Amino acid sequence: MPFKDKLYRLAKRLLVSTEEAEDATQEILLKLWSKKKSMETYKNVEAFAMTMTKNFCLDRLKSKQAGNLKLVHSNYEEKGSQLQTQIEAKDSVNWVERIMEELPEQQKMVLQLRDVEEYNYDEISEMLDMQPTAVRVALSRARKTVREKLVQKHNYGIG
Repeated sequence: MPFKDKLYRLAKRLLVSTEEAEDATQEILLKLWSKKKSMETYKNVEAFAMTMTKNFCLDRLKSKQAGNLKLVHSNYEEKGSQLQTQIEAKDSVNWVERIMEELPEQQKMVLQLRDVEEYNYDEISEMLDMQPTAVRVALSRARKTVREKLVQKHNYGIG
């Protein structure tokens, strides 16, 4: 599947845990494989798979098992010497990820699909069953929140 990595990144964004995201991706791919004959009726299999992944992850988080999930943030540590700019860039990326986790679910999804996965507005509105205008509004609000919190962090330090 050419979009397997996109499914994984979406699952990772929602579930946080690498192991849970891998399990979710595998589960979705198995479901897609078992339905491959009926998949011919879908005009956009990738959008369908992304929607399945989103729903599967949200169900997983709501389930009784969710209380038992280990939500482990990965620490990406580079070996060798690091330049100050690399450290600052990594810190900013980490802050953006933290801020994204605090966004309302819809804004988080829209931001992930548009800015990370690079889907267009029509594809996102189809995946999330939203009007294109609502997608644009949610994206605008999400970006504004991320921008404001990053500026606040850089101006005032950790907070």
